[in-house]
Amino acid sequence: MEQIFFFIFAVVAVGSAVAVVAFRNPVHSAISLMVCFFQVAALFILLRSPFLAAAQLFIYVGAVMVLFLFVVMVLDLGRASFDEPVFHRRIWGIVVVLGLFAEVVYLTLKGEPSHIKGPYVDGAMMNNTEVMGTLLYTKYIYPFEIVSILLLLALVGAIALTMNSKGE
Repeated sequence: MEQIFFFIFAVVAVGSAVAVVAFRNPVHSAISLMVCFFQVAALFILLRSPFLAAAQLFIYVGAVMVLFLFVVMVLDLGRASFDEPVFHRRIWGIVVVLGLFAEVVYLTLKGEPSHIKGPYVDGAMMNNTEVMGTLLYTKYIYPFEIVSILLLLALVGAIALTMNSKGE
């Protein structure tokens, strides 16, 4: 069953990654990138790593996507017109909705509660966040600090470029 979910999440992730490049509207591309980030977080859940899934959602979807949309809006690269459909065809939307509905019906009819395993079922996964935090702040403290300094410099550089382009 996990393999089916993996293929679904992987196909949606690859499709949304292709849509990031294919869309001409930068807002639609950013939304497609956000869908791709959600799919990667779902894949982390399948790997029984809830800490990485939460970090993926908070950092990339929460912070990076807000920054991307802010840059798109500040630079005024393109105006989003919500009148035009995203995929330009209704048939694909119908196929996706029917596929998801068929999957829900299949899981409802066949699924048994004894087969459901969450990320916290295994005893080793109970300490996942603790193990990640211990490794991050002991063995990998220098790469962690270097990445945080690079992100801070990138943020300061983006603000400086925005201020210079506005003439302030």
